[in-house]
Amino acid sequence: MDVGFFDTDARTGDIVFSISTDTLLVQDAISEKSIAQVRTVYSYVGETKALESYSGLVQSTLKLGYKAGMVKGLGLGGTYCLACMSWALVFWYAGVGIRNGWTDGGKAFAAIFSAIFGGMSLGQSIPNLVAFSNGKAAGYKLMEMIKQKPTIIQDSSYGKCPNDVNGNIEFKNITFSYPSRPDIMIFRDFSIFFPAGKTVAVVGGSGSGKNTLVSLLERFYDPNQGELLLDNMNIKMLQLRWLRNQIGLVNQEPVLFATTILENILFGKPDASIVEVEAAANAHSFITLLPNGYNTQVGERGVQLSGGQKQRIAIARAVLKDPKILLLDEATSALESGSESIVQEALEHIMVGRTTVMIAHHLSTIRNVDSIAVIQQGQVVETGTHEDLIAKVGGAYESLIRFQEMAGRREFSNPPTRSLKNPVRPGGYFLRLLKLNAPEWPYSIMGAVGSVISGLIAPTFALLMSSMIEVFYYTNPVAMKRRTKDYVFINSGTGFYAVFAYVIQHYFFSIMGENLTTRVRRMMLSAILRNEVVWFDEPGNNSSLIAARLASDASSIKSATAERISVVMENLASLLTSFIVAFIIEWRISLLILATFPLLVLANLAQLLSMKGFAGETAKAHAKTSMIAGEGVNNIRTVAAFNAQEQILSLYYHELRFPLHRSLRHSQCSGFLFGLSQFTLFASEALILWYGAHLVSKGVSTFSKFIKVFVVLVITATTVDQTVTVAPEIIGGGEVLGSVFSILDLPTKIDPNNFEAEHVESIRGEVELRHVHFAYPSRPDVAVLKDLNLKIQAGQSEAVVGASGSGKNSIIGLIERFYDPITGEVLIDGQEDIRRLNLKSLRLKTRSVQQEPALFASTIFDNIAYGRDRATETEVIEAARAANVHEFVGGLPEGYKTRVGERGVQHSVGHKQRIAIARAVLKNPSILLLDEATSALDAESECVLQEALERLVRGRTTVVVTHRLSTIRGVDSIGVVQDGRIVEQGSHGELINHPDGTYSRLLQLQDHHI
Repeated sequence: MDVGFFDTDARTGDIVFSISTDTLLVQDAISEKSIAQVRTVYSYVGETKALESYSGLVQSTLKLGYKAGMVKGLGLGGTYCLACMSWALVFWYAGVGIRNGWTDGGKAFAAIFSAIFGGMSLGQSIPNLVAFSNGKAAGYKLMEMIKQKPTIIQDSSYGKCPNDVNGNIEFKNITFSYPSRPDIMIFRDFSIFFPAGKTVAVVGGSGSGKNTLVSLLERFYDPNQGELLLDNMNIKMLQLRWLRNQIGLVNQEPVLFATTILENILFGKPDASIVEVEAAANAHSFITLLPNGYNTQVGERGVQLSGGQKQRIAIARAVLKDPKILLLDEATSALESGSESIVQEALEHIMVGRTTVMIAHHLSTIRNVDSIAVIQQGQVVETGTHEDLIAKVGGAYESLIRFQEMAGRREFSNPPTRSLKNPVRPGGYFLRLLKLNAPEWPYSIMGAVGSVISGLIAPTFALLMSSMIEVFYYTNPVAMKRRTKDYVFINSGTGFYAVFAYVIQHYFFSIMGENLTTRVRRMMLSAILRNEVVWFDEPGNNSSLIAARLASDASSIKSATAERISVVMENLASLLTSFIVAFIIEWRISLLILATFPLLVLANLAQLLSMKGFAGETAKAHAKTSMIAGEGVNNIRTVAAFNAQEQILSLYYHELRFPLHRSLRHSQCSGFLFGLSQFTLFASEALILWYGAHLVSKGVSTFSKFIKVFVVLVITATTVDQTVTVAPEIIGGGEVLGSVFSILDLPTKIDPNNFEAEHVESIRGEVELRHVHFAYPSRPDVAVLKDLNLKIQAGQSEAVVGASGSGKNSIIGLIERFYDPITGEVLIDGQEDIRRLNLKSLRLKTRSVQQEPALFASTIFDNIAYGRDRATETEVIEAARAANVHEFVGGLPEGYKTRVGERGVQHSVGHKQRIAIARAVLKNPSILLLDEATSALDAESECVLQEALERLVRGRTTVVVTHRLSTIRGVDSIGVVQDGRIVEQGSHGELINHPDGTYSRLLQLQDHHI
């Protein structure tokens, strides 16, 4: 499928849930807004917003559920009414035939019973037709997706595969716009040439089209007009897989899959040896320090690793591919000075003899390239070497250099200012659900009444039928006609009675079940968003799996309560009534029938138990496939760039084998047990008929009594088969009760809703980490922070620098209380341990801007307004101006109403970062946490944005985690982290006076690299 399809026609959740459950309800509110970006939700105290958004979605389905209950009642009632009317007609017609002499009672009896049992068999098959309807509805979307004709063909039989590649790349008169925004032209008559074996850097402002070059080279999209040539051959004529095998891509935002480090690197070359993997880039050194080495799980989107570590693995993946063409999109932006220097040297080594296209924001990394192209508004405005372009005073490149140098020399000015001051046993789950349903008890009582009166329908119908059969043997035609007329009217009345009973039963139980489902869904999401961040780091709790559980498990709750109570009460009423009537009429035959009932029950129970596996481990296995599908679609650009479609499909097929084999075993077992139950049924009926005939022949009983008891009990017994038809729903509901309550009862060590904790009204902003020892729960043997001490004065700015994996990001995670230290304290205002403070009230005083900007699949306005409740349009625009994004937004056709796409995919990284910064600006926090906030910006935007950040940090505590030391020279204090400890702390001027110090060495490495 084309990458453009994923931009315009599909979202990750739509595709994943179409594949797994065809449930689309939870995507916007859960996968996009809550679980997938839980750190942003927590940072901005957005749990309530997410819950309200989700509640709005599920509330809209509530009335539909009520209508479905009404329709179900009318449907069942109407069916019974029609059946009763039909049988009334049959009885009348049979009576006419007997009285006229062209048939007799025996023939009429045989015909009627044949029709009864045939109709019952047909009726038992009808509920299974729902499976065909569901399959058709779900399969339609899948088939439409499968039938989708990609414009970019990936067939291995299509296209040329040249033996030699020189690497000459030419964009020739290219016109291009993204399929999602066809009115906004990115390129107009755009031309550029990349000579073979040379390194060309492409620079320009955010949104100028730099990243689009990468997308066109990888053939994620095709240009609207013009040609893209490789060695003078249009790439449309080349086999797509072959083309992408010649290209090594390192994205600015490193994309890793939720598997091991080794398997992530092997995406570059699946058949590579471990020696080749270890030699790739600069990742081997830190990987060997991990307890599981290359077998370490990276977590969803690499959440278990730091940004630098993720980028180094991504570089290793590209290097392992040994490509002819390298596409580097700010490949070293996430690395600290030491690793950046080593990796840059490695990249420069592998760039030799290869065509290399470098997309760069930080111009210091491209001064030694062969050529530089400056792009503005979709056009190449300057080309040349660094020396040539810098000599053009007032030129575009010289202006970018000047802006960046200004940003590097800029100093933060922060004058001190005052700031404003019990797990439950499985047997108890059902009772807990009934308690949750307490507000709907009046409806439940009405539904129970409906179930009881519905249970009387089958015995009444059976008694009428047996009485009518008796009438067929009357010798007096007048008496036969009179009694036939009476029973016909009674039968017709029973039909209307059935409509009334079933409507009451299903409508009111539907109200009960739908409200419970909605309530449980809200409670589940609330419980999920109550968990600490470490819970989401676990492989079994990634966003795709949790969203699938929330969609399917909560929906099955209705089957576990309303459906279960409805069916059980109806069948109990039917059975009790039938046996009471039968024992009154003929107790001997009733005793025999009662004795055979355990056999029927045991056979049906065995069949139900055989179905149980479909809702247990098999469901978990399908949830695993949902996770794999979600990752594949989520990271479609990386999958396409590395030709990893077959690897993703292989993982998907592998996970499907378990539910397939399990389903085959259970279907065979279920078929055998079903056959056994049918044998037991017919054998029991044969025994009853023999015994009845024996009693009649001996004169102990009469044919009239026997036929009434037999018909009443046999027909009523078949109503128990309704339990079998709804067994999958009931069993599924019972199975998921444990799954639902495992989420609701999950204890959390970091409770954001702890009302006993002290509520934070105002803080000065002093932050101190005192003797902190910390390791991530997923890797408890690897100490990240070791007796770390760091004190940040209120209203001052503190930069934290150090190597990747040194613990810089962990400091921010501890301040935001995503995690708690193993030992030590994190203090606010010098005396309050944050563990004693109400977490939500504390987070309202802080804001963070992450290295990888997290946007929600909503409008630009909504994303910025997420920073503060009830923000006005004026406040949002002012925040956008401060973040230097207003002009860009104003140029879009829909302005602030423009949707950003899933995770902001419709916009460049620079634009996403500026929107994220505007969101933080809007809150006006007391403590500001910046995690390489300007790393994704071009020089001009970085310079302007740095000014905005200067204004933002005045008078508030600011923690800046950074790799680029040029951006922090003016902060009040710099803390250098090494091996989990602060080894140096002081201002830039103080630290450079120690030439042998760690900070000086980092600075020398970076200056040497520049």
